[in-house]
Amino acid sequence: MEALRLQWAGGAPKLWTAGAMARRGLVTTVSSRAGTAAVAGWVGSVRDRAAGARSLLEDFGRPGAAPRLPTGDYAAVLVYRDRILLVRDEQARIPLFFSESAGRVSAVSTSARRLGGAADLERRYFCRYLTGNAAQPHSELTPFAGVHRVLAGEVVELSLTGRIRGRVRRRVRRAQDPPVPAPDGPRIGEAAKDLRLALENAVGRRMGGTTACHVSGGIDSTSVALLAARLLAAEQGHYGDLVLLTGRFGGGELAGEQPYLDEAMEEIRRHAPAARPVIVDVDDVADFDDFQHHAGDPDEPHAHAFRAPFWGRLHAAAAELGCDTLMTGCGADPVADANPLHLHRLARTGQLRQMAKQARAWAAGSERGLRDIVLDYVVRPALPLTAERITALVRRPGTVLGGLGDFTRPRWLRSGFARAHGYREASIAESRFVFGRRPEQSLYDAANYIAAPDPLSWIRAQQDGFFLSHPFLDPEVVATMRGLPAEASFHPGRPKAVLREAMADLLPSRIRGRVVKVPFNQLYTRGLRKHGDELIDFCRSARHPLTAEMFDVGMLCRAVREAQLGIGDSYSWDRLNGSLALVVWLEQLGRYSPAPGATVPVSAGS
Repeated sequence: MEALRLQWAGGAPKLWTAGAMARRGLVTTVSSRAGTAAVAGWVGSVRDRAAGARSLLEDFGRPGAAPRLPTGDYAAVLVYRDRILLVRDEQARIPLFFSESAGRVSAVSTSARRLGGAADLERRYFCRYLTGNAAQPHSELTPFAGVHRVLAGEVVELSLTGRIRGRVRRRVRRAQDPPVPAPDGPRIGEAAKDLRLALENAVGRRMGGTTACHVSGGIDSTSVALLAARLLAAEQGHYGDLVLLTGRFGGGELAGEQPYLDEAMEEIRRHAPAARPVIVDVDDVADFDDFQHHAGDPDEPHAHAFRAPFWGRLHAAAAELGCDTLMTGCGADPVADANPLHLHRLARTGQLRQMAKQARAWAAGSERGLRDIVLDYVVRPALPLTAERITALVRRPGTVLGGLGDFTRPRWLRSGFARAHGYREASIAESRFVFGRRPEQSLYDAANYIAAPDPLSWIRAQQDGFFLSHPFLDPEVVATMRGLPAEASFHPGRPKAVLREAMADLLPSRIRGRVVKVPFNQLYTRGLRKHGDELIDFCRSARHPLTAEMFDVGMLCRAVREAQLGIGDSYSWDRLNGSLALVVWLEQLGRYSPAPGATVPVSAGS
């Protein structure tokens, strides 16, 4: 989807924005004597997008300025009298691409497909995509040769003629610096106060005129909705309306979530009686419903397109009520919970006795074996590719999905294609991103991409009028949790201990005390039962030449059949889902020609 576009005509930069998105507030344009800014998304606060865009324009327009990036979910093009800046926020929610040849940019857009051609695909990208879920947003490569991604937190400077002058990654400017831990480490109560303040600020920044909160009955989404309700009650009229959005399952294992959901709704409405509950019946929804549409329409292959039917049903309900933002509890699992990769730090710094003691506590608290804990959080981060290779050899006998982890080559990806286009190099790069030199810190960087893949929000934004937003992935919240020592956040048998303490005065006792939530496996198994044969037939009939060049289609179909039978695990199913989405995306690529829609020219000349 193209929200904004920059290109050159007669040697001068010309800027356009999508008229429909501008009218709905999804694109904001401001001008001053210094220049013009077109911003997709929001800067600083959803409620005052114009002020945020103007601040961004002024901060980067000062001579010699090198400001930190402001908080927000945005991609921006800033056109000054002497230069052009392409800016993208640190969370990478809103895409931004540019086409380049010989160091000169010919066009900039939020749509890679608008800039690239279906006949000239970048095969290295597909190797990177197939290494795991975190690959897409932090790799400069795109599916189209000559089209590059502005990376998360990056500022790309161009001359007025489009010549690239520099690319710099910047940190986010935070409302306040994260607390400095005391020498002996903060107690859980002190850590909880810091997290509560950071989360309140994150929710406040995302409140719009009509705000929807996804409520699932878990501690994460309920915490976000409760804080939104408190803000609404404290400043009536300033924060607008609140919609409580949830999906209801009448049968199956997910129906067991209903008592928690009812209690969450009751407590939220106690704080904000005017909040409107919107309960959407989703009993008939299954993963992979209308998979060709959800996987084929995005600019890039979308590994989580299989789950789009559920989210799409909720999005449609929020859109009907005119919501301008939708908040979720996504990201809390890796960000707000204790960091198990702390064990790796203890091991590499020689504190083996302490590591063994804490590993035993982790094993007891999570009801897992000590060997599995050490393997997952000490050995695997140190030697990720080797550990996966050994696991695959041990667990794979007779199956395609057995032992398949995040980085190892799936058996349906042809070895010749993998060798020719850098699959091993992509796996190494991906493993370094996920674990890095200090895995306990890299967890937070990778969590941003693993926990909240939401291309669905982007491609639906024009019709829905809002973007998904995730307070737990706010830079201030991440910085707060990143700064805590393990002792403050790890309490065996009590996951997310700091969050529970932070929300102790608001969470209902039933939700505050729960430690297990019903997963969405039901939607996945139902979807494979319903659509498995259809997916196999689609793969066998695929005609795009890259599909046969890349995949052993018979092996891929066998993997689908194994997943139908329940063989494999979440890692292997994720790899399968991503490959199926890629097959559909390639097949639709030559057939899909999106209508450009009405655009609005913006004065951006010098």
